[in-house]
Amino acid sequence: MKRILIILGTVVSMMAAHFVFGQTTEGVITYEVKVNMHRRLPPDREGMKEMMPEFNISSDQLFFNETESLYKPVIEEEDDFADEGGNVRMRFRRPEAEYYFNHSASKRVTLQEFMGKKYLIEDSLKITPWKFGAKVKTINGYECRQATLYIEDRKQNIVAWYTDKLRPYMGPENFNTLPGTVIQIDMNNGERVITVQKIEKRTLKKGELKISSGGTKITEKEFRKMVEAQMQRMGREGGNVMIRN
Repeated sequence: MKRILIILGTVVSMMAAHFVFGQTTEGVITYEVKVNMHRRLPPDREGMKEMMPEFNISSDQLFFNETESLYKPVIEEEDDFADEGGNVRMRFRRPEAEYYFNHSASKRVTLQEFMGKKYLIEDSLKITPWKFGAKVKTINGYECRQATLYIEDRKQNIVAWYTDKLRPYMGPENFNTLPGTVIQIDMNNGERVITVQKIEKRTLKKGELKISSGGTKITEKEFRKMVEAQMQRMGREGGNVMIRN
């Protein structure tokens, strides 16, 4: 029954998308990802603040057509952070991750890098328990409405701002189950903020939107269990700080 409701909801939303876009049902959205690295340091690592900038800023892109979307990072050179004397202090590299969704088929595929290895997670779309608020604000020229979510296992408070002026069920990472396009995601009040910088409505080039492939196949439950076990192991052994997505 849930699958039927998702499919019906998708069909209705796609009809609305035709009205909004006219003949343009494809394009690319560029997001800025701003991470407060200082806030993610554990209490016993406060001294590391002097070795890294407060914020790390990078870019991701969302390629979309009428029913599919692919969210992935913009390939950039790794950042070497240097102090005023020109000495390199720390290198920051984001784990590679791709998020493919096909809402008409209720399918999602995630390609996730962890500890130097790539894992492929295939699953069906899930209903996200968003709570819809009454607040409205304008972001980059789009009037947006608010929705909130609390993720218990990560202890994350999520505030999403989405617009119904663009295609529904689109957004960064797994935040794409709202009745519009997500323009901004704020995690834990500024700890990690993802905001739309540019929207291009154009025909996609060959290969820009394709199902993620490669990596070891694994379930989402198995992947989460592996990540948590590794983080606990690093905590016991006093290993390197890990910046989580």
